[in-house]
Amino acid sequence: MKLIAGLGNPGKEYAETRHNSGFMAIDCLADKAGVSITSEKWNALTAVCRIEGQPVLLMKPLTYMNNSGSAVSQAVNFYKIEPEDILILHDDMDLPVGSVRIRKKGSSGGQKGMKSILQCLGTDAIARIRIGVGHSRHGEHDLVPDWVLSSVPKAERDIFQNSIRTAAEAAYAWVYEDMDQVMSRYNIKIKESEDKVSL
Repeated sequence: MKLIAGLGNPGKEYAETRHNSGFMAIDCLADKAGVSITSEKWNALTAVCRIEGQPVLLMKPLTYMNNSGSAVSQAVNFYKIEPEDILILHDDMDLPVGSVRIRKKGSSGGQKGMKSILQCLGTDAIARIRIGVGHSRHGEHDLVPDWVLSSVPKAERDIFQNSIRTAAEAAYAWVYEDMDQVMSRYNIKIKESEDKVSL
């Protein structure tokens, strides 16, 4: 069994926010796999599907972002899933809107949902697909909560939706392709704008 988890916050008020990029991408992946993520288990919405013949558990933790590791670790322990068979989809403020960056392992980079998962699983050898949501103004950390809980503006929506689709396609390919090939094919690098967007 492989596990792909998209991170976000439950509730309609968060549905279209930057912080829910992981939810959006895994919903897109579920559509591609022909399933709906609606079963509730382990404090998460889940669905089991097959991708190229391989069983895959899709997950949307309902624990709110900062406690994502609680839900993910329950599923990992139940199915005895190895770290190399786990993939996390999440937003990343350090990447411009439209970017997609795939990594085999590493630190959380300050993303609190990813930090929770790494702590609960006791390893940083977890693959992740980072979806760029941009930053309000670098260094002004007091703006971060409002920024990640805001929506991508209309002017950037097309490029943002493209990154969501790309992340979903990359996650689908990750199930059966070599990780280096997935990284080569689906990473999207966007040059950061000189103008910082403020709230």
